[in-house]
Amino acid sequence: MARVVSDPTRVPFGRLPGFVRTSVEGHDGCFVLGRVGGVEVLVQSGRLHLYEGAEPDAVAAPVRVGRRLGAEMLIVTNAVGGIRCDLHPGGIVLVEDHLNLMFRPVLTVPPLEGEAPFPDLGRPYDPGLMALAKSIAREMDIELPLGVYGAVAGPSFETPAEVRALAAAGADVVGMSTVPEVTVARAGGQRVLALSVVTNWAAGLAVGPISHADTLHHAEEGGRVLATLLTRLVGALPAGAPATGAERSG
Repeated sequence: MARVVSDPTRVPFGRLPGFVRTSVEGHDGCFVLGRVGGVEVLVQSGRLHLYEGAEPDAVAAPVRVGRRLGAEMLIVTNAVGGIRCDLHPGGIVLVEDHLNLMFRPVLTVPPLEGEAPFPDLGRPYDPGLMALAKSIAREMDIELPLGVYGAVAGPSFETPAEVRALAAAGADVVGMSTVPEVTVARAGGQRVLALSVVTNWAAGLAVGPISHADTLHHAEEGGRVLATLLTRLVGALPAGAPATGAERSG
């Protein structure tokens, strides 16, 4: 999403007190402030992951900063492995729900200021934003199937047995991020939309080994389509609704 921001101002995480530098290839680790489709945005270009040794508070910090700056919604993008047979590398999935298998709490009790201690995640992804994304995708002739995001801690890719277990539990794609940010956003009352780029078949479905280089290649391929979709989508948001975005994950 950072590539479509007009008049961008970049702020590396390393310059911000309490922020941790990213260490994964393909993750810039900075904020990009500017406009997309006339809407003010704060884009998180690259992200921290729990598997980098980051504490949950550090992973969620950009979301909390966005909320303090007035962002009413969070649009999350990520890279995933496809579990469902119709979700091919290079395609985009609209996340309708998630399955949290990270086993790391990101909220505290008592809660931080402005956050619910036990947020209701019955609808973590906003139906209105999902409907808008589907409508714009139809206009652009972009396939946008719904899917459930299975979140695991990583950083290793999953075993075939783990992929079968994820499929049996209801996951359509698998990734190593997103759920911490979404949980914190919902605890703070923000509306959330999540879009996944399928970068590889999950283990047991692919021919040959899975590599990070392959995921980057397909992330770039699908990212170009996603950037076009996001530009239209953000421009169609209600006036006065600033947005924050968190970009793709490994």
